[in-house]
Amino acid sequence: MSADMTYNGWKNRQTWNVALWVQNDEVSYSGAVAYVKMRRAKKRQPTWRGFVAFEGLTNARTPDGVRYSGTRLDYRALSDMLRELVD
Repeated sequence: MSADMTYNGWKNRQTWNVALWVQNDEVSYSGAVAYVKMRRAKKRQPTWRGFVAFEGLTNARTPDGVRYSGTRLDYRALSDMLRELVD
């Protein structure tokens, strides 16, 4: 697959994988919603980097082995995904 192709609508497998876990794991989803609501209450934009820090996931990996703070992740798309959880 070339670098410009997508993986299930995401930039790459890594981005898709962490988004999948956050959206489908109850604990991760609840944490993401709480983070977004907290940031909005403070009149701040929720970001993927902020969520990872808030949840203490900086060095953590998904059960599939993808780092939540990996360098290949599409941080902008993941930030958008977080905001859409509460819209």
